[in-house]
Order: sequence, then structure tokens, then C-alpha cells
Amino acid sequence: MIFTNKSLPTSDVVRNLGVRFRDYRLRLRMTRKDVSEAASVGMTTLYKFESGNMADISFSVLLRLLKVVGLCDTWDTLLPELPESPYMYDDENKVQRVRHCSKK
Repeated sequence: MIFTNKSLPTSDVVRNLGVRFRDYRLRLRMTRKDVSEAASVGMTTLYKFESGNMADISFSVLLRLLKVVGLCDTWDTLLPELPESPYMYDDENKVQRVRHCSKK
């Protein structure tokens, strides 16, 4: 897996995503022109992204590209929904206590 290093710079992550995206596009037998038109992304932008020559990409462009290759359903894997937290509710009758460590 290419995303195992937590200290990987953002530019390297974008480059790796571009290369991986190209593999998805090719396996779907889509041309760059097909993807470019379907995602409303310029051919130059798509070429730079796939060839690893792009250090940054906007979230909206990435989202449109992922939708074209059918990967927009995987957002729950990237950022799963959190369970409800009891701290989210503002109960007027409850006073929340804060415990402080005793100084020794």
C-alpha cells in the first residue's frame, strides 16, 4: 500500500493518488478524453494528475474524478460516520463536572 507512511507530504499523496487513478481509468477502459468530459476537468489537468506532475488538486476536482470511475461510494471508508456522543447534547438540567488532577 502506498499510504502507509503517516509523514508523507501532501504532494506525494497527490502524486500517488494520480498514478492509482490512472490504473482505475485504464482498467475501466476509459480514455482521458472520456474522463475529462464526464468530470468537466481539463485534459491538461487530468494528464498532470495521472502522470504524477501535480503537487496539489482541489477537493472538488478529485471528487468529480472519483465519481466518474465509480469510487464516490467509498467515502465512509475514508471518513467513517462517528457514533453519537453524549457530549453533543446540551442538557439544561445537567451540570457537567470537570475533574482536575490534584497537585502533589
